[in-house]
Amino acid sequence: MTLSPETLRQRLLDRASAPYRAAGKFAYHFARGKLGGDPMFLALLQRGLIPDRSRILDLGCGQGLLAAWLLAARQLYDAGEWPAGWPAPAQVADIRGIDMLASDIRRAREALGAPARFELGDMRDVDFEQADVVVIMDVLHYVDRPAQEDVLRRVRDALPPGGLLLTRVGDARAGWGFQLSNWVDRTVAFFRGNRLPPLHCRPLTDWIQSLEALGFSVETAPMNGDLPFANVMLVARLG
Repeated sequence: MTLSPETLRQRLLDRASAPYRAAGKFAYHFARGKLGGDPMFLALLQRGLIPDRSRILDLGCGQGLLAAWLLAARQLYDAGEWPAGWPAPAQVADIRGIDMLASDIRRAREALGAPARFELGDMRDVDFEQADVVVIMDVLHYVDRPAQEDVLRRVRDALPPGGLLLTRVGDARAGWGFQLSNWVDRTVAFFRGNRLPPLHCRPLTDWIQSLEALGFSVETAPMNGDLPFANVMLVARLG
């Protein structure tokens, strides 16, 4: 059955959020709200950014929504329910999520099993091991500039030649759209149980320069959906 993109989005949302019923009402409704409202999840599939059989490292994984989304996408594809012209979603070999919020890791573990695995840890000091794809979605600005540079350097060291870093950052030179996205970010952090941390944001050109200095080639794409934010997805390939 060939699906329209809108029908696919709804079926993905239903399938990816369903496992979170086992983790409680908050986990389920948070999954539906985030997966249904954040355009980056659908963009990863529409652009075919995740290679097949990848080892994926998700830093700041929260309750494991990326894993749930990718696994649901492959299930729909294997059932023959996929839009014509869209690339096949990846068959995930392994996805390892790391987050420093114990309640999120608990929800992730209660909802999802293999090939997803989740660990409590801080990206500033946890061993990244080896990965083919590293995803850091809306997390880097929670640590200071030296820690950002160290995390990016260690990501590079964890990737093979041609390996992929997918991240989303706010452009600090984007005016009121940037201020609005920061306010939303802090609100989400509060409701997830985090304290309201200081943010260490940078202009988009600054992020790109840091990545290029580490040997990445970088492509950018606005990633705001219909909202007036200043979020940009960086597709950084090593070598």
